[in-house]
Amino acid sequence: MSVLEFRAVDKNYGRKKALDNVDLKLEAGQITGLLGPNGSGKTTMIKLANGLLQPTSGQILIDGMEPCPETKAKVAYLPDREFLPGYMSVERLIEFYSDFFGDFNHKKAEKMLEGLNISKSEILRKMSKGNREKIQLILVMSRDARVYFLDEPIAGVDPAARDYILRTIISNYCENSLVVISTHLIADVESVLDDVVFLKEGKITLHKEADRIREEEGKNVDELFREVFKC
Repeated sequence: MSVLEFRAVDKNYGRKKALDNVDLKLEAGQITGLLGPNGSGKTTMIKLANGLLQPTSGQILIDGMEPCPETKAKVAYLPDREFLPGYMSVERLIEFYSDFFGDFNHKKAEKMLEGLNISKSEILRKMSKGNREKIQLILVMSRDARVYFLDEPIAGVDPAARDYILRTIISNYCENSLVVISTHLIADVESVLDDVVFLKEGKITLHKEADRIREEEGKNVDELFREVFKC
């Protein structure tokens, strides 16, 4: 059974159609790139799967269930903007996540903090933007979730931070989980992707394994993306 499934999903904002008859099945054990230019519908898809938006029509299933409190307990979500209270210390944020999410893994969080040499006494608002981004990712990836939705996890951070973020993603999910990375920075994430979905104007134009793209198209994912989405 698919971990995540969209069945003929439409999403309209007034007269604007953000998603148009989207059908998609994603399995566990994969890191899937949800790829498309800004405004293509990536964030809308993620918010629908998180139950933050409702589809205009169609059905979304996570482990065979429509989004509900039970599925939310299985889903870890990193939004595309800073969302944590700046006055909190790292230690308090860890306690907050631990209280809120039953699947939060303290050992994972502390190991990642140690690797970054970040003290738990540091206050979030006093940290650099790159370190704030890393703290958000650490909290999300420290959950033993079924699905991880990461919306633009490397946008706005320096190349060294991007490398760390990708290593963190790879090392902190298991074969029973699905990771969905939404981004338009293809070259930076291509090396970690098993599977790619191209989204254009709310429609899925391609869903294929990354290795098959390289074999069949004779080009990498970034090159194909630039060809498909060229202005």
